Amino acid sequence: MLNPNFVIVGVIIGFAGNLTYVISTLRGKTRPNRVSWFMWTLAPYIAFAAQLHQHVGIQALLTFMAGTCPLLVLIVSLVNRKAVWRLTPFDFLCGILSMFGLALWLITKHGDIAIVFSIAADGMAAIPTIKKSYTHPESEGWLNYLAAATAAGITLLTIKNWTFARYGFSLYLLLVCLLLTALVRFKIGPHRRSARARNILL
Repeated sequence: MLNPNFVIVGVIIGFAGNLTYVISTLRGKTRPNRVSWFMWTLAPYIAFAAQLHQHVGIQALLTFMAGTCPLLVLIVSLVNRKAVWRLTPFDFLCGILSMFGLALWLITKHGDIAIVFSIAADGMAAIPTIKKSYTHPESEGWLNYLAAATAAGITLLTIKNWTFARYGFSLYLLLVCLLLTALVRFKIGPHRRSARARNILL
């Protein structure tokens, strides 16, 4: 188990990775899906509030930064209007379902349940970007997601008392960011399409 202060190291790594995405968005190289990034701002802040209520401690810092980093991306996407992914009805549907998850938290107002619904909301918000990363990985940047996964992994290694409030959101963040990293870095979608095309020709 790592010293809990290593959470700060993880947060710094995650923030540095997010800066690469912010700069890339400013340059118009990456085109964030605003539905995903808006909900990625909102859901972690709610999970963070629930963690504070559960007296989680320093591990909650990762959740706070998981909301702050997307907020920066969202703001930058408003500055450079060319760096925006065209939204579809599917994206808005995921956003609505994500908001529904947060609404369920407002009804229950229970710490662990709030975190569950925040994870569900964040996950629904991730689907449009996961889909985009699979079909058009060139519109994304993978360093941001790898840095976030690293921060989540470090945070998990600092946990001594394994309660859901402490590990739930960090574990979710680790898994979804590893998935996005793989999709963007290795261009899995285009490679599979190329392989299918070759098989059809053969």
